[in-house]
Amino acid sequence: MRLRARLYAEIRGFFAARGVLEVETPVLSEAGNTEPNIDSFTTAFSGHRDAGAPRRWLRTSPEYPLKRLLAAGIGDCYELGRVFRNGEAGGRHNPEFTMLEWYRVGWDHVRLADEAVALVQQALALVGRRAQVESTSYRDLFLRWVGVDPFLAADAQLRQPLDGIGIDAQDLSRDDWLDLLMTHRIQPAFAADRITVVHDWPASQCALARVRDGDPPVAKRFELYLGRFELANGYHELTDAAEQRQRFERDCAVRAARGTVQPPVDERLLGALQSGMPDCAGVALGVERLLMALLGTDRIGDVLAFDFGRA
Repeated sequence: MRLRARLYAEIRGFFAARGVLEVETPVLSEAGNTEPNIDSFTTAFSGHRDAGAPRRWLRTSPEYPLKRLLAAGIGDCYELGRVFRNGEAGGRHNPEFTMLEWYRVGWDHVRLADEAVALVQQALALVGRRAQVESTSYRDLFLRWVGVDPFLAADAQLRQPLDGIGIDAQDLSRDDWLDLLMTHRIQPAFAADRITVVHDWPASQCALARVRDGDPPVAKRFELYLGRFELANGYHELTDAAEQRQRFERDCAVRAARGTVQPPVDERLLGALQSGMPDCAGVALGVERLLMALLGTDRIGDVLAFDFGRA
């Protein structure tokens, strides 16, 4: 708890020194996250119906309202607060956790990755540590650690390095196999004293990032790891409202095929993009993951006052 308090103070000092404004946005909203692999909590408002839709979704991140603020002209901003994801509880996951998310106007994901590294190095100094930094492309990472090209390898080649670990292969997509290779074969090999920044992800994993044309096209996205812990995910943000709507619709189609709940699409976000969100880059960082890496523990319960089972 004391380290968490020191980390919060360090984060706020870091951004104050850089002129990035701290903001607060709603935890409950009329729209939810359509991403097929993330489940949201819902609750019901019992007051007067004129107040708005009674069904409310607990945020899985503050991304959508922060982007609405960017479109309204707020400028560089960040939020440090609780987010909620249903169904995620275990050694490394808790259904409620703390996320730090920030946006830099006029920046791309490459420049933002450097700032994210600087923040993590400053956090490491709280426990008397410093890390070496390695930057690599997604393709080079896979070639180095598992000997397959993630863009060109056949699906059977992606599965081979995972033989013997008891994975239920039913309904797994190519991106699912790539994620499993990352979590089961690549991340565990990362040195504890190293920050690894991975860029140029497959376009199929672009989420809310722009896609850079090429052969193959790649998402303008980075992920940052401290040792084997995935800490942060950043994008050169998509600002095209029509393209964003198409991505939401694809998400909803996947959810429909799986028979899972379909949260309402965030029309206010789409309206903000249509009105003109500035060119920017954004990144979300899991605070508990950072604390776990600082303390060298695999148990998220070690960095929470009370985990889900004791809340």
